[in-house]
Amino acid sequence: MPLVTTTEMFKKAYEGGYAVGAFNVNNMEIVQGITEAAGELRSPLILQVSAGARKYANHNYLMKLVEAAILEQDIPIALHLDHGADFEICKACIDGGFTSVMIDGSHHSFEDNIALTKKVVEYAHAKGVVVEGELGQLAGIEDDVKVSAEDAKYTRPEEVEEFVSRTGVDSLAIAIGTSHGAFKFKPGQKPMLRFDILEEISRRLPGFPIVLHGASSVSQEYVKTIQANGGNLADAIGIPEEMLRQAAQGAVCKINIDSDLRLAMTAGVREVLYNNPAAFDPREYLKVGRANVKALVAHKIQNVLGSDHKA
Repeated sequence: MPLVTTTEMFKKAYEGGYAVGAFNVNNMEIVQGITEAAGELRSPLILQVSAGARKYANHNYLMKLVEAAILEQDIPIALHLDHGADFEICKACIDGGFTSVMIDGSHHSFEDNIALTKKVVEYAHAKGVVVEGELGQLAGIEDDVKVSAEDAKYTRPEEVEEFVSRTGVDSLAIAIGTSHGAFKFKPGQKPMLRFDILEEISRRLPGFPIVLHGASSVSQEYVKTIQANGGNLADAIGIPEEMLRQAAQGAVCKINIDSDLRLAMTAGVREVLYNNPAAFDPREYLKVGRANVKALVAHKIQNVLGSDHKA
């Protein structure tokens, strides 16, 4: 099955009350773990690549890894650029075989965001590629995206209709309380999603696919594993999974997951090297990391996204 866009995925997800997982990829083992889990559970899937991943792994290597995954798994897979910073990187990914791109103009003024997003949309649509835009800014750090808690801002529902109509975007990423990276909340601070904002946006954009970035929700199980192997991430807890499930049952059609994957992979590598400091075979420790990624993705598909058996 060739790569697909997210158009049909999101239509089915909206109508079916579930979300499609957009999982960030960086290397072969992460691609394998993600796609094996999705294939076994018959889930539609979005593989997404950040600018940092393209720099690290090289565009051509990543494309060949995704092509291999398509040969191995008979499920709908879209290839998406995560947080495209400018027109040039979006164009490069569109021309290079991606079926979906995100242009992140959220740090610009409202008018400049519209102008940049519209430019990408016009180019992408002419090539049959779909576009995700963003309104509002999430706190946290992920690759080149760095936003302090003071600079973060919720999406303003009164702006969404004008933004979507003037840009022609196919989906909209919003800020309602999620955060990028293994975000450390202040003592006593509880992570919360602003469902009132989500509901108002849904009312203003009926049937339109909404995206949540920064939706990793580091499980206590992985925190304990990392701590047991020398790490210290006890306070790296994200949005509770029950909140993400609630969002997936509404207008949210795409949920991004990155930090959980990195922590799962790292926990596996640390486990092997902690228990056997003399280990030197990358296949030995990366195999355990890959198994962790697969288990994590299966958990997200079944218990958070609800996308199993929807391919």
